[in-house]
Amino acid sequence: MRDLTVCTSKGHFMTQVAPHDLSKIREHPDQTIWLDVESPTEDDFEFLREEFQFHPLAMEDATRRHQRPKVDSYGSYYFVVFYAINVDDQTSRLMLTPLYMFIGHNYLVTVHPRPISQIGETLRRWRDPKSPLGLDMGGLIYALLDAIVDDYFPVIDHVADRIDDMEQQIFAEVKDDALQTIFSLKKDLLAVRRVVAPERDVLNIMLRREIPVFEADDVTYLQDVYDHIVRIIDSLDTYRELLSSALDSYLSVQSNKLNKVVKALTVTSIVLMSATLVAGVYGMNFVHMPELQWRFGYAWALALMALISIGVVIFFRRIKWL
Repeated sequence: MRDLTVCTSKGHFMTQVAPHDLSKIREHPDQTIWLDVESPTEDDFEFLREEFQFHPLAMEDATRRHQRPKVDSYGSYYFVVFYAINVDDQTSRLMLTPLYMFIGHNYLVTVHPRPISQIGETLRRWRDPKSPLGLDMGGLIYALLDAIVDDYFPVIDHVADRIDDMEQQIFAEVKDDALQTIFSLKKDLLAVRRVVAPERDVLNIMLRREIPVFEADDVTYLQDVYDHIVRIIDSLDTYRELLSSALDSYLSVQSNKLNKVVKALTVTSIVLMSATLVAGVYGMNFVHMPELQWRFGYAWALALMALISIGVVIFFRRIKWL
C-alpha cells in the first residue's frame, strides 16, 4: 500500500499525485515528497528501483528483516534503518517493526512490513496548518523520529508494570508460569536493547550533521530525541537488573518453600521413627519379656509412643524448626 504526499513551497499539500509524475515533481527542489510504502510487494520494490534508482544493496536491506539500525550513504541519498516498538495486545510481548527510510534532498521514502501508527501521526502533524514543523526535509524526519522514540516510553512503562505485578505475585503466591514470564521479559528487553543502542549511534551521526538534509536549527531538536534514547537505554538496563533480582527472589522463595517441606518431612520421619522404635522393641519374639503378660502392656506401649512423639515435637519447636 502506497501513500504519497507532496508539500509545495507555499505549504500546500497534494495527495492525489500519479506515480509517473514523481520524476517531474522531484525536479523542483522547493517541493517535499513523502512516499510511504506499507507491506511492500515485489511491484513496489520494482517501482522504487525504477523511479528513484536506489542502490541494490539498499533495496536488499529493505527486503530483509532483523536489520541492525544504521545509516548508509549512497551519494545523493541516505538509507536509514530505525525501529518502532509496541506491545502485542494478545500476548503482551514486545513487537519490533523495522522502518527503512530513504532520505534525499527533497524526498523521504519509508518502507515497513507492518502498520506503524507514528507515521500517520506525523503525517497529520505535517499537514496541520498550525503545525510548528517546518516544510523542509529535516523537520519532517525529526518529527517522525521524535514520534517513534516518544512511544518507547509507554512500552517501557508497560514492562515496568509487569515487573511490579510479577514481584508482588512472587512474594504473595508463586505461580507456575512466573519463571517463564521472567525469561520472556528478559528476552524482550534484550531484543529492545539490541535495537535502541545502535539507534543512539544513528542519532549521533545526525547530530554531527553528517547528513546534509539537516540544518543547524534541526540539531537542537535532534538532541532532544537523542536524550530520550539515552533515557530509554538507562531504563532498559535498570529493568534488566530488576528482572535479574526478581529471578533471584523467585528462586529464593522456591528454595524456602522446599526447605519448609523438607523440615516437615524430617520431623515427621523422626516422630514415626521414635514410635517405630517402641513398636520394634515390643515386637521382638523373645519369650521372657516382662511386659508380654501385662494386662496394660498395649496401653503402655501406645502411651509411650505418644509421649515420645510429643517430646520430639516440643524439642523441634524449641529449636524453631516448627
